[in-house]
Amino acid sequence: MISSIRNAVADSLELKKAFFSANEELIARVGREICLAIDNGNKVLLYGNGGSAADAQHIAAEWIGRFMRERRPLPAIALTTDTSILTATGNDYGFDQIFARQVRALGRKGDIAMAISTSGDSMNVIVATDVAREMGLITVGLTGRDGGKLGSRVQYHLNVPHTLSPRIQEVHIMIGHILCELVDENVKGM
Repeated sequence: MISSIRNAVADSLELKKAFFSANEELIARVGREICLAIDNGNKVLLYGNGGSAADAQHIAAEWIGRFMRERRPLPAIALTTDTSILTATGNDYGFDQIFARQVRALGRKGDIAMAISTSGDSMNVIVATDVAREMGLITVGLTGRDGGKLGSRVQYHLNVPHTLSPRIQEVHIMIGHILCELVDENVKGM
């Protein structure tokens, strides 16, 4: 067991060091886009499946609540939380539409659409991102592996080039926390 623990920690640390070294400028650009959107009265919509849904909820909670300091609540919505919307939409329109219908209803030009998918191939995430792009939202994709189909559909692609979902998700949540910190430090009127 000790060997498994050491291997998991070493793999995670090595992946994080490589990813953040290669992507710090891109993360800073995404942070600036989020700050600008919030400063202009827009919001962040976050969505994904499974662990990525949990990450979407986690980051939305950090912005609405607080991250590391007291500040005003920031407009963020995890599209993964309303079981009535998810089940009604899934039943009436199909699972591929569960996020897209919410983006159409809640999204406005200048909002941020943050799509999270370890494979980059979750069809409901892709469909929602296509809708967001059509509507003039700024699209950000957090992916893994080779980025899948989602990678080519977003304006800002943060791809974690690893095959194991747990390692990818560990980097995704760190990206989310870094973006929260950048927003805490840079959004106006704090």
